[in-house]
Amino acid sequence: VQLQASGGGLVQAGRSLRLSCVASGSIFSINDMGWYRQAPGKQRELVASIRRDGGTNYVDSVKGRFTITRDNAKNTVYLQMNSLKPEDTATYYCNADVAGRDGYRNYWGQGTQVTVSS
Repeated sequence: VQLQASGGGLVQAGRSLRLSCVASGSIFSINDMGWYRQAPGKQRELVASIRRDGGTNYVDSVKGRFTITRDNAKNTVYLQMNSLKPEDTATYYCNADVAGRDGYRNYWGQGTQVTVSS
């Protein structure tokens, strides 16, 4: 199983970006999916997560600005990021709990850089 993240880039404060992450491989089902981020010198933190039934959770700093969604048929999770701030600058990683041929495991994507200029 592999997770492939995309959609990062350099944007000005106040603008938007949409991240995507596709899971591929021998997948029976995917439970929780999420986005984490890590800024230089800081610990990786959970930004948002979404259950298979669509229930969501957000870190306080992005509530009202970011929206996580998923397409179960496409094994894909999205993160719509609006009103971006310089403090959102980080490498963003997708994460998923996958039931596959190798059993039930947690997987990470390779990371996509988001840079917000002031």
